[in-house]
Amino acid sequence: MTADDWATEALIVLGERGLAGIAVEPIAARLGTTKGSFYWHFANRDALVEAALARWEQVTEDIITTMDAEPDPRLRLRRLFHHVVTGATRYGVEVTLLGNSDDPRVAPVLRRVTARRLEYVTDVFAAIGFDDRAARQHAVLAYTAYLGHVQLAHTAPDELAGPTADQEYFDLVVDALLR
Repeated sequence: MTADDWATEALIVLGERGLAGIAVEPIAARLGTTKGSFYWHFANRDALVEAALARWEQVTEDIITTMDAEPDPRLRLRRLFHHVVTGATRYGVEVTLLGNSDDPRVAPVLRRVTARRLEYVTDVFAAIGFDDRAARQHAVLAYTAYLGHVQLAHTAPDELAGPTADQEYFDLVVDALLR
């Protein structure tokens, strides 16, 4: 087991059970290893939580790198929105972290990730042709649409079944953002 294996599994548990769910022994069992492996990589549980948060921050960079491979910014925006919304509704990490935004371990990471995401989406809107102010406004609107979707998926998932679970819905959202 590597430290990244532990951090990745802790991130999954974070989405499933929240911060309180990150516990060494159950994660060791999920990984098929012992607590000794944990202590090889981490001094304590807080270090694992911090590693899981760093892993979550890295996921944002990984998604940005993947999306940047698409040269057409309009298509990049469509793919990005579809990718992040479907991923965030499958894994509860986003909602859990927002609900723990006052935690001193979570708050700075959440601020950095939010700022990075908004910066990236602003750049995509600028590449589409929006001026700086409009690009930022559209990025904030896109991010709030994303967060709203994720929250609704968490609190009332049945409301998102059917017509809001297909590509037509994602196209509708992105088309509205591009106006």
